[in-house]
Amino acid sequence: MGYDVWVVADHAADSPRRITLELLGKGRELADTTGGLLVAVVLGHGLAELAERLGEYGADRVLHVEHPHLATYSTEAYTQVLADLVQGRSPGLVLLPSTAWGRDCAPRVAARLGAGIATDVEDLWVEEGRLLARRPMYTRKVMGTVEYVGGGPHLAVVLPKVFSPAGRQQGRTAEVERVAVEVAPPKVELVETRSLQRERVSLTEAEIIVSGGRGLRGPENFALLDQLAAELGAAVGSSRPPVDSGWVPHDYEIGQTGKTVSPTVYIAVGISGAPQHLAGMSGSKYIVAINKDPNAPIFQVATLGVVGDLFQIVPKLTEEVRRLKAQA
Repeated sequence: MGYDVWVVADHAADSPRRITLELLGKGRELADTTGGLLVAVVLGHGLAELAERLGEYGADRVLHVEHPHLATYSTEAYTQVLADLVQGRSPGLVLLPSTAWGRDCAPRVAARLGAGIATDVEDLWVEEGRLLARRPMYTRKVMGTVEYVGGGPHLAVVLPKVFSPAGRQQGRTAEVERVAVEVAPPKVELVETRSLQRERVSLTEAEIIVSGGRGLRGPENFALLDQLAAELGAAVGSSRPPVDSGWVPHDYEIGQTGKTVSPTVYIAVGISGAPQHLAGMSGSKYIVAINKDPNAPIFQVATLGVVGDLFQIVPKLTEEVRRLKAQA
């Protein structure tokens, strides 16, 4: 097939986020299959060091797009720059992260270019010369396989934690090309950014998640989940009702209107299991459900179900984890 695979980098300051390394790992595999180059695209301001580092994670070339108006994400600027770049250089496949900005930008770029796009992608592969993607559909009731048709460019918005991250190869370098662009001043001014500081790993990168629902009855009872998560080294999440009730910030929400997560272990506490929530977490490897209602839909997807009072079960589980850690 012989086309290049692009990875649009997501980053925190001058470090690539885990999702970027996951995309580089899969991109490397696809580029080797198609006979093209793996190209990392870095949009931002003051990211020269990051651009240099991406060669160590498998990129053959890095397109470093530098402009003050790209320092923070804006729909207009990122869409314009990325669409122009793709149109001018015609990669075969562009991989973007399924983050807030990736989900916002990718469909707009696809619309401008008339390009094929698949979102919520869980796998990508080439079969008999055809590029195929697998993605959940109908709130994860089924898994669909879609085929990209035509010569490209094609876009894929990829979920976190579905691919293994690229390993670092110290000393490996890539050709870094600084790309000059014209970016119109933003129509909206960013006044302030407030970040939620989690003590542990972020939801999308966590191997273990302890998540609470309406069954917790109030914001003060999320302390039970915090204690269990602290012992497990886990992140704390939530279904939508606690977020709508103001018990926890929106950053905690997992589901169709929140984050999509794929941890190794997902512990659902007091969560009934509405389809919208299952859409965001049913890709977890192991699901443990704790609920007093034996007919709760969450038990239909659970690997292990515990029927009972969460206010008795969670403290006992926390204490047992603490005891086992002390013996280790």
